Amino acid sequence: MLGAAEFRTVVEHAPLVAMDLIVLNDRGEVLLGRRLNRPAQGFWFTPGGRIRKGESLDDAFLRISRDELGVSVPRADVRLLGVFEHFYADSAFAEDIASGTHYVVLAHQLRLDDEAIARLPLEQHDEYRWVDLRTTDLSVHQHVRDYFELS
Repeated sequence: MLGAAEFRTVVEHAPLVAMDLIVLNDRGEVLLGRRLNRPAQGFWFTPGGRIRKGESLDDAFLRISRDELGVSVPRADVRLLGVFEHFYADSAFAEDIASGTHYVVLAHQLRLDDEAIARLPLEQHDEYRWVDLRTTDLSVHQHVRDYFELS
């Protein structure tokens, strides 16, 4: 695991690779959490996380789904929605990195019922809600609304 100084160097000089989880319920709504951390702090966003060096995509998906949803979901059981690029003006280190943050995101769509995600963790998001895919709410981040067009 990288220390803060090493991670800062990576953010300044390279894209980060991550997975986002587009979780749908039986009503066709998507699960969003209000982000506590930069980038996209304060916006409603999908659960997700960075892939670690040396971690297979399958292992990363199991870890991220467990950490973000409280349930380990095999990647074979979900649909790859696509590969996306996310650019942010800020970073986890606030706005003092002039280059911002660049993510390459593997977005995966999955279905879970309300009971499957009854105890969502609050480390990355302070609140969760189900959102209609047709929302025009500007507190839902644009990158997330881009996913909705394909869902």
